[in-house]
Amino acid sequence: MGNSPGTATIVEDAKTPRTERGRRTLRKLLDAAAEEFGEKGFHEASVSSITRRAGMALGSFYTYFDSKDALFRALVADMSEKVRTSARSALSEDMGPLEIERAALAAFLRFAAEHKEIYRIIDEAEFVDPASYREHYETIAARIADRLRAGAAKGEFREGLGELEAWAMMGMNVFVGLRYVVWADGAALSPDDVAAGVNRLLAQGVLRR
Repeated sequence: MGNSPGTATIVEDAKTPRTERGRRTLRKLLDAAAEEFGEKGFHEASVSSITRRAGMALGSFYTYFDSKDALFRALVADMSEKVRTSARSALSEDMGPLEIERAALAAFLRFAAEHKEIYRIIDEAEFVDPASYREHYETIAARIADRLRAGAAKGEFREGLGELEAWAMMGMNVFVGLRYVVWADGAALSPDDVAAGVNRLLAQGVLRR
């Protein structure tokens, strides 16, 4: 499906719009759903409230989705894609492997600061749609593992890095985001500060040298 500017790829749970107007309407629905699910959670959210937020008639919802569950699955996929594109937009070809990890994390933290609802929505996916929840994290971990292997191929990371280290790094990234973005509580650390601190941990470890 072709995407309008700023529109992430929509999964098959959404009925493919045939027009640019349709794609804009779908984007409004997804944005409204992010607000609704983020504020109320899946079970308390309603299709009627989502369509009101989107400024559209209730009946129009079914032009795009068969159910609230289908919308939720599409939203999880949409948010996963936004995380990916936000990280990619922060990277450049001249960055070394370690700098890539710092920039990718900083980009994720900035995205999460603007879309704090992502944590609640992804967490709820574990129970609402476990397959989407697992796919979200498996996809991110696979991208990190690929970057680690690429860094090793360039001679900047040690050999043998892969899935285990990728999941460990992803877990660290998720939880520093939770602490310093979602639960910021006036914390003085900016996304760049947090990413730099995590980067030092990756580069230097914890042993005294």
